[in-house]
Amino acid sequence: MNIRLCTLDDAPLLALVGASTFLEAFAGFIAGDAILAHCTHNHSAQYYSRAMAKAATRAWVAELDPVIGTGPAPIGYALLTEPDFSPEIPDPGDLELKRIYAFSRFHGSAKAPGPGQQLMDCAVAHARQEAAPRLLLGVHKDNARALAFYRRNGFIAAGVRTFQLGAHTYDDYVLARTL
Repeated sequence: MNIRLCTLDDAPLLALVGASTFLEAFAGFIAGDAILAHCTHNHSAQYYSRAMAKAATRAWVAELDPVIGTGPAPIGYALLTEPDFSPEIPDPGDLELKRIYAFSRFHGSAKAPGPGQQLMDCAVAHARQEAAPRLLLGVHKDNARALAFYRRNGFIAAGVRTFQLGAHTYDDYVLARTL
């Protein structure tokens, strides 16, 4: 597995991996029309192009070398941005781990880390390099697997936010890791 820093040219790749991993993670949990609308709007090449054009944004993709053929296959990604939370949550200089996803067949465990850990390590290293005091993220309150992963990586509760998706409102925990 290889982790590489993305460029603006990777926006279409990020859109495909972003929509695919989001669908895989939430299909059956979120109404079909709402999840498709979300992916169309929040996982388009244009979305990632706009995000990647911002100075504070960084993205990494995890790739596997193919058994047959040419070119690596993407299996996950992470997106680091300026915080997008209500004003009382971020402190000056904080960064947000906006997205970190890997296809489920590549998920690791505490004993055998998958691409998520390497992607997390890239995001933390970059946030430290930028002298960010904290790394923030939002996670659905019922996502036990992700919550355990974040706890293992030193994240603690920092607040709650509501997340509107279609006709439904969901509660996300906001977690923070002091750097």
